[in-house]
Amino acid sequence: MRVLKFGGTSVGSPENMRAVMNLVADGEKKIIVLSAMSGTTNSLVEISNFLHKKNKDSARIAIGKLEAKYKEVVAELFTSDENKQKGLEIVKESFDTLKSFTTGNFSLVGENTILAQGEIISTNLVTILMNESGYNTKLLPALDFMKIDEDKAADLNFIREHITPVIEAVGEADYYITQGFICRDVNGDINNLQRGGSDYTASLIGAAIDAEEIQIWTDIDGFHNNDPRFVENTKKIEQLSFNEAAELAYFGAKILHPQTVLPARVQNIPVRLKNTMNPSDGGTLITAESDGKGIKAVAAKDGITAIKIRSGRMLMAYGFLKNVFAIFEKHRTSIDMISTSEVAVSLTIDDTKQLDTILEELSQFGTVEVDYDMSIVCIVGDIIEEEKGFASKVFNALDGIPIRMISYGGSRHNISILVPESRKKETLVALSKNLLNN
Repeated sequence: MRVLKFGGTSVGSPENMRAVMNLVADGEKKIIVLSAMSGTTNSLVEISNFLHKKNKDSARIAIGKLEAKYKEVVAELFTSDENKQKGLEIVKESFDTLKSFTTGNFSLVGENTILAQGEIISTNLVTILMNESGYNTKLLPALDFMKIDEDKAADLNFIREHITPVIEAVGEADYYITQGFICRDVNGDINNLQRGGSDYTASLIGAAIDAEEIQIWTDIDGFHNNDPRFVENTKKIEQLSFNEAAELAYFGAKILHPQTVLPARVQNIPVRLKNTMNPSDGGTLITAESDGKGIKAVAAKDGITAIKIRSGRMLMAYGFLKNVFAIFEKHRTSIDMISTSEVAVSLTIDDTKQLDTILEELSQFGTVEVDYDMSIVCIVGDIIEEEKGFASKVFNALDGIPIRMISYGGSRHNISILVPESRKKETLVALSKNLLNN
């Protein structure tokens, strides 16, 4: 059985929902993971923000606008009056939930419940549509088997144990539809896998059922060798290894959620990225094997903050780095890059929620300097096996661009450089011109 995931754009209109139905209804059993209709999650975040600010009138107005949109979708999506009524009942149930939060207190549990409604609506509507069209389709409620643990990591063992009973409970079908993104936490409350989490859902389900293949359908035909938003004439990559894809996803390639690769890699399940607008294209295939040595692609991650701690106490001392890292662990802030010398350590973070406290605690070790608005540019491939002189090629390609940090050798699959965000596009173009196109 295959697991197919479709993003918000793919189900962003009644026309697109029908296109997804026609694409998946090929007679082969599959599990279909759907995101919320495009724009819905942003609207739900806006509603949550209004409620956090106790601006209930604005929340009611936003809820009303979104509900009116969904009523129009239902009117256009279904043919029979019976199914239109079913669709309206689904919409009413979710929007009654939203409206309930405009009275009384509002909490994180309420916020996560609000954010879940987009996926709940989209999956119910597509399930009704497919049954109306004669396809035996059942809905698998993701909240019955998707769970995260106390560290907010996916609980794959729980998912593996519970998904089969859920499938058996809903009954035999040719197509099973479920929600991406949403889950429950250790307390049983509604939670989520963060933005882009529908990709992760598909991979977790694929690993749980030992799927034949996991397919991520989006609006682009796979990984490109550079960011097409900034660089012209990028090329699609036909095949990547799990490690290469993970590096690209983590360091800024938006086509894939960074955590998607891990469950598939553990179970050695191929992942294929496909384009709903061009389904005949083979997309990008991700497997345990790479298709060759050398550089494959470049990606960039914005919103990076660089921190340098300079101290004479580092010289010939042990335990210094451990004490520095302990501060980041204490404040649950992950580090992306690190570079050290005899008297200084530089590192980067992308989560600045605890930055002020972290900087205050780091100051006990020495002088602390901070650079904001930086970008990590990651060059990915089987680069350690590349011919000699690869590093010099990178530096020559970036002649004239200020490089704040370099990370090389920690992984055979990437070399990362830190540049000002204002020079990111220039960096990507230079690498494309001097490395990729050569």
